Amino acid sequence: MANTSTHINVHNLDMAYGSFVVQRDLNFEIKRGEVFIIMGDSGCGKSTLLRHMIGLNTPARGEILYDGENFWEALPRAREAMMRRFGVLYQSGALWSSMTLAENVALPIEAYTDLSPDEIREVVSLKLALVGLAGFEEFYPSEISGGMQKRAGLARAMALDPEILFFDEPSAGLDPISSRRLDDLILELRDSLGSTVVVVTHELASIFAIGDNSIFLDAEVRTMVASGNPKQLLADPPTPKIREFLSRGEL
Repeated sequence: MANTSTHINVHNLDMAYGSFVVQRDLNFEIKRGEVFIIMGDSGCGKSTLLRHMIGLNTPARGEILYDGENFWEALPRAREAMMRRFGVLYQSGALWSSMTLAENVALPIEAYTDLSPDEIREVVSLKLALVGLAGFEEFYPSEISGGMQKRAGLARAMALDPEILFFDEPSAGLDPISSRRLDDLILELRDSLGSTVVVVTHELASIFAIGDNSIFLDAEVRTMVASGNPKQLLADPPTPKIREFLSRGEL
């Protein structure tokens, strides 16, 4: 990656639901153009962290900065402008079942741009083609496979040419072949579009295939206990728990 400037900075972040602390003292940086993995056991707060980063949950303490600008201290209009730079693929794909794939992808374009209907159709076709779904514009989600639904969700996440793509368990529910194809697609899009990619996952194949950097959240101590390239963490695990997680007990 040519550009190694910091794109996202999380500083002294505490996450809580009322008096229950989910994670505390989270500190990490995400470089521009890298694939960053948020990993850890079930229930450790991975998806909760993602929701804090995209503006759905308010931190109990700490800062989340995009290009040096504090997201949660920004005025509403500035915060909305930052959110326009995000693209999010939720675990389920979150497609509207009553809409065609083209209509799903067109939603954010219609809401946030002044493009004409013809221009929107052109952009939608391009986005679907980028994820390998050219010719599927008029299909409904129920008419395609789970892997294709994930790719359609990715096309919608890319509709506004986001700087940052967020993925919540993108491989959930997919067979190994479909999961590998989605991993390949994520890397292709990162390389071609230059987007920064943040992925919540516990799938080892994906972690090692696409991760440039990562953090490990521990549910027991309720903080991050490691950071770094996943392959390096496997080669030199800082704790037995991370060794067990990254090897699934096989080493």
